[in-house]
Amino acid sequence: MPIVVNSNTTATVASFNLSSANDALRKSLNRLSSGKRIVSPADDAGGLSVAYKLNSKLQRTEAVRQNIQSGISYLQVQDGAMVTVAKIVDRMAELRTMASDVTKNTQDVENYSKEFIELQRQLNQVRREKFNGISLFSMSRSLAITTPPDLRPQLDKAAAVDDEGRTYQTFSRNILTTADGQFDDGNVSLNVINFQYILSLGGIDTRYISTDAAASISGRSALATVNAGNVSVGNHVFINLANVNGGNLDDFASTSISNEIYTADGFLKSIMFVSVGTFTNIIQRIADARSENGAEQNRMGMVNELLIQNQTNLEAAYGRIMDADMALESTRFAKQNVLVQSSAAMVAQANQLTNIALTLLG
Repeated sequence: MPIVVNSNTTATVASFNLSSANDALRKSLNRLSSGKRIVSPADDAGGLSVAYKLNSKLQRTEAVRQNIQSGISYLQVQDGAMVTVAKIVDRMAELRTMASDVTKNTQDVENYSKEFIELQRQLNQVRREKFNGISLFSMSRSLAITTPPDLRPQLDKAAAVDDEGRTYQTFSRNILTTADGQFDDGNVSLNVINFQYILSLGGIDTRYISTDAAASISGRSALATVNAGNVSVGNHVFINLANVNGGNLDDFASTSISNEIYTADGFLKSIMFVSVGTFTNIIQRIADARSENGAEQNRMGMVNELLIQNQTNLEAAYGRIMDADMALESTRFAKQNVLVQSSAAMVAQANQLTNIALTLLG
């Protein structure tokens, strides 16, 4: 190769090598400092796209898990209220049994009925219990809420028939259980207990009502078909404890008997109107409702377990794409660091090659 002054190809090549090694060193530094294999889209455009979608699903899965936990809390609060309801009804049944004692006079029965009325009032208050402003219970007249953009939590309504052949309304709220947010991909229906049905009596014992009043309700079904307010023809409002629907009087056409059967605020006056067998039926319905609540809690727990597994696996998949192998990257860093230093030294040496021309000129 001739000795020239105006160009130095060797120095140019060494300079390019230095620049390349320096870029590789900077990339290793970025990976080591961030812990990520893909720092910019240029590192792996396709991988970044997949990782971005995985990370989005990961975040949604975590949000679904939080929803599941809230749903479990809802069910637990609901069951806690039902524990109180069960104790109240148990006490009512106890009072009814004691009132049946042949040695109890009219005043004794009236005293039992005083507690019976107060317990009804407490049941009425329990029915109004809420969780974060969301009602734990419903009644037959409750409206279904299923149409967006209504911002209230969705409430589904359907008709059902119990073992006694009685038609009643069931209510539920659905929690979506997948990150995709599709109903068919996964959902759990949470029972919103129809308090009115749970406390339905199935009839009033007319033996303890005056002849005229009993005649007014004789032959009437315990399910009075009405067409008022939000209740459509064919739906039923039950005679029930605790004046749950705010209008037990709707079950009777005649208001002339209301003073004998109900207090001024709509509660049954006498414990003798309700048989022990009726209380047994109510206790059975309470037990059924609590069993359903427990089953839903267990299912929600299983859904949470599945989401934990999905979240763990998604995080692992995301990490395989995005996370840097620190051992491998530290080795590359050491290599590029040596290359940068040696390239810099060689560029300096290459820049001295043209100095030999000065020797010839001297």
